[in-house]
Amino acid sequence: MAGDRLAERRDLDRAQDRAAATADPVGFVDSSELLVIDEIQRAPELLLAIKAAVDEDPRPGRYLLTGSSRLFGMVAAPDALPGRMETVELWPFSQGELDAEPDGFIDAVFTLGPDLRHESDVTRADYAARIVRGGLPEATTRTDPRRRQRFLDAYVQALIDRDVRQLSDIQHKGELRKLVRLLAARSATIIAANSLESALGLSRPTIARYLQALEEIFLIKRIPGWSRNLGTRATAASKLIFVDSGIAANEIATDARALLRPGAPFGPLLESFVLSELSRQLTWSEQLADLSHYRDQSRYEVDAVLENRVGQVVGIEVKAATTVGPDDFRGLRRLAERLGNDFVAGIVLYTGTSTLPFGDRLRAMPVSTLWQTPAPTAD
Repeated sequence: MAGDRLAERRDLDRAQDRAAATADPVGFVDSSELLVIDEIQRAPELLLAIKAAVDEDPRPGRYLLTGSSRLFGMVAAPDALPGRMETVELWPFSQGELDAEPDGFIDAVFTLGPDLRHESDVTRADYAARIVRGGLPEATTRTDPRRRQRFLDAYVQALIDRDVRQLSDIQHKGELRKLVRLLAARSATIIAANSLESALGLSRPTIARYLQALEEIFLIKRIPGWSRNLGTRATAASKLIFVDSGIAANEIATDARALLRPGAPFGPLLESFVLSELSRQLTWSEQLADLSHYRDQSRYEVDAVLENRVGQVVGIEVKAATTVGPDDFRGLRRLAERLGNDFVAGIVLYTGTSTLPFGDRLRAMPVSTLWQTPAPTAD
């Protein structure tokens, strides 16, 4: 929607718009201007009409389709638009967007490597508050914890009641709601369907289908296992995070103060928070990279592995402590030894305030480096 270009907007949450789309799909998408169709998953029959219109007039940018679930995950979606569309994932607000900070860590670390430096005044309590707040626009404006809790509860329930129905034949909505809470309690861990069988009393294929549905509605995200034939067999199993940390914290009924108590799940939620911030940045960074995690049979682990298109790798560990020691770099050193020159840097993100060296290309840095670091400017 550039310049002075006009646009028509139709919202399929409105009954009259939805009725018109169902009665006359071809007429509904016929427009000489840019046509914005919101909640497209409510009328998947429009996709064939859009395909026909685009094939007849292939000018780019004629349609902007938005929705709260992945288009081709819908049960009724015809295989209509591959090769004719570009998909953009719209995440909750990043920390940089909330604070008007630059959000340039990924570009900076690939460019500067171990020369990247950052000092921070963000405290451990501040990080806990950020995790609980999350990034959903409506939730961030609710400073009263009870009002935020009610909103998040209603938001998750609405996703299950409305969007899951359009994605999959889900019969047991109660078990699906229970699954969401179980997953929140296991944030940033490797989740296998068989590990949830006894807790839910459902079959492994059913749980796998439920996990897929929750990912299609952007409630959870699976971070794949990373491997490059490094001589030790690595797990291919995915690690699960919540797209929004505020939802995860709300599902396990924790607040910022409770997260700071001994035994609280601060570490897993902080790791999930970091992985979701990295995922957001990858949607706009100049550096084209993939996000994975690493774990091998020798119990070497790295929480996040960023690999760009030329095979350069940045490894990231996440620690909830305000101090860091050499043992925290165990997995990163393993990657550095095996990758050689392809290893750009190994970063331990922690809740302290300073950048500290821990050997060749290894650094400890504050978590806030993620959003308070500007991307390098071209010379």
